[in-house]
Amino acid sequence: MAEVAVADAQVNGVEKKEDLSEEVCLKRDLIVRNLQEVLGKDKLVSQLAAGKNLNVYWGTATTGKPHVGYFVPMQKIADFLKAGLTVKILFADLHAFLDNMKSTFTVLENRVIYYETVIKALMTALDVPIEKLEFRKGTEFQLTPEYTQHVLQLCGIVTQRDALRAGAEVVKQVASPLLSGLLYPLLQALDEEHLKVSGQFGGVDQRKIFILAEEQLHKLKLGKRWHLMNPMVPGLTGGKMSASLVDSKIDLLDSADVVEKKLKSAECPKNSENNGVLSFYEYVVLPIVLPDTVQMNGSAYTTIEKIREDFNADKISEDMLKEYLVNFLNGILGSIQKSVLTDELRKVLELGYPKVVADDVSKVTSEMDESLNLTGDVDKLISEVAGSDRVVNGQYLKQKLSRGEKLKIGFRISGKGRFHLGYLMPLLTLRRLAKAGHQCVIIISDLDAFLDNEKSEWKTLGARSNFVKQMLEVTMKHLGGFENVSFVDTRDFEYTKEYTLDMYKMASKITRDASALVKGGFLASHLIPIYFALDHHYVGVDLAIMGDDMETDYIDEAEQKLGFPVQAARLCEGIGYRPFASLLVPTLLGMNEAKMGASDAENHLEPFDTEKQTKTKISRSFCDPEGNVRGKEESSELNVALHLAKVLLFPHFLAEKGLLISRKEDDGGDLGVHSFAELENLFASKKLHPADLKTAVTREINAIFEPVRKELASGQAKMIKDAFPVKKGGKKK
Repeated sequence: MAEVAVADAQVNGVEKKEDLSEEVCLKRDLIVRNLQEVLGKDKLVSQLAAGKNLNVYWGTATTGKPHVGYFVPMQKIADFLKAGLTVKILFADLHAFLDNMKSTFTVLENRVIYYETVIKALMTALDVPIEKLEFRKGTEFQLTPEYTQHVLQLCGIVTQRDALRAGAEVVKQVASPLLSGLLYPLLQALDEEHLKVSGQFGGVDQRKIFILAEEQLHKLKLGKRWHLMNPMVPGLTGGKMSASLVDSKIDLLDSADVVEKKLKSAECPKNSENNGVLSFYEYVVLPIVLPDTVQMNGSAYTTIEKIREDFNADKISEDMLKEYLVNFLNGILGSIQKSVLTDELRKVLELGYPKVVADDVSKVTSEMDESLNLTGDVDKLISEVAGSDRVVNGQYLKQKLSRGEKLKIGFRISGKGRFHLGYLMPLLTLRRLAKAGHQCVIIISDLDAFLDNEKSEWKTLGARSNFVKQMLEVTMKHLGGFENVSFVDTRDFEYTKEYTLDMYKMASKITRDASALVKGGFLASHLIPIYFALDHHYVGVDLAIMGDDMETDYIDEAEQKLGFPVQAARLCEGIGYRPFASLLVPTLLGMNEAKMGASDAENHLEPFDTEKQTKTKISRSFCDPEGNVRGKEESSELNVALHLAKVLLFPHFLAEKGLLISRKEDDGGDLGVHSFAELENLFASKKLHPADLKTAVTREINAIFEPVRKELASGQAKMIKDAFPVKKGGKKK
């Protein structure tokens, strides 16, 4: 028998073995016999001693057909049932669907029926009571809002490295694994909570997943459970017995002749720990036969040690071992087959294992209908949509524009931090396109703020989204021209069953490296491109407005880090959805010459800054007094005031009235500048002092902010308090 890697210790007032009741000791010994390791045995023994009703779960993906390798976990499940535990068998149909996305849920539903039927028959053949045996499907709860929220929260505390390590023994290891392979261990850990069990049972290859569950679930206040591990048992035919390889397994419905043929070819080496035939004796035959004996060659055996010893000493031949096993297996399989091989089950098998499985993911046909006569006029229409900005994946717009239809255009925003001046760039582009008659929407995503390195805590996501919407509404009101722009809140659909399934589909189509578009140590950041793609798809967007940094910052062809526009198109196309195009607008610089960011209050400009604060921030930004309009060549510093004038002010606010630069008479008096080119020439020729330029830019930006400040002044404190609560003993999050 395998020695369980735990010790009898005093825990929670329960003494060593001799202080436990005989009934508790019998139950405990039955539960842990033949296991390789138990994590949390102290907790298990305490619960047994307290007389608690215990539940344990074992999961299996409904991919191939159950085979005789299932006898090993089933024998332990029989022990659990005999010990009075309730056993929940989880059919991981969601995992099976995502495995290659070539099995429809109709196919998988029939496989679940087959699995449940043969497992019940197997338990009955082993004379095990099944009153406390329950069956669950993963799709019953793994696509619910509560479960999905737990997955996301867990992604926010589990690092990429820890997720990869947890699945090292059960997920195929490649240089750049699929993102789904990193998510699976987290889902398996969370199954414990949502199945409401006391512990989980699996092979020792699951150990790292069990460790992840013990280390991480309690951080979400989801409790800790005990974990029971079977040793890894070699297959009867050498190596691992696989449900997907017909020749490597003995199916539960194989005929007696087929069983004999397969066993005759099984590897059975002497003096080897990798002898599947002997392992089957140890973990299946003996536990079933005892207290009776295994009779071979005139001898009676009750221990695997004696069988192994006599086999290695040629007292038992390979043929004798296999002959006994053939008779043993065919006896049990005959009983199973007699009870399950009905016309109804044969129909289930036909539906569950069709010879040709339909591909559940349809291929996206080209957006280009060859029957359409597309000319250069369509490109002209795309250019009109783009304006001075740049369209990526514009081919996805041609069909709609060629029919004279207007586009649905979206700008997605989240509550990562304070609302700042940089948001005006996509907003003003959206206004231009709304005035041109296109259907324009603002998509408010709460999850993006959490996934991006938890720039918003989970509990503040709703308040952040409300804050962003209120800031947008007031800003748009005072800018004017947004009457036909509507809002969409992703909270209305992001936890629906369909959306969540699509999220997992996309995770099964993108690698870890390709999903690393945002720097971050936790797994959550890898979900950002998926939610970005899905939010736009579910809103029905033809064209997504975004900052130009979302393409240029992350392109890395060698590792397929293609940026958001291309990656989003690939993700949509990969699961059968029509891709959308992207419109890249300029990104404003902050006062530190880097991108103006929502979480960098020191370097961004926001409506809730006072006039003095705006002046101070702009005053300390770099603006070369030597007239260098491009900044210091030997550094990354740029003339921020010139940048704001060029990218924001002249195109959107000063095109008609120009920029007034107030100066003292001694400095040449006031200047009226009517274009950015004129302003640039003045600065380059040193006819304009940096301080005067900054003063003029500050005045114009304060003019944009002032009506927003004024309208929100009375509610400003509450808005900030709700969206950015101060932790006790900490800073604003």
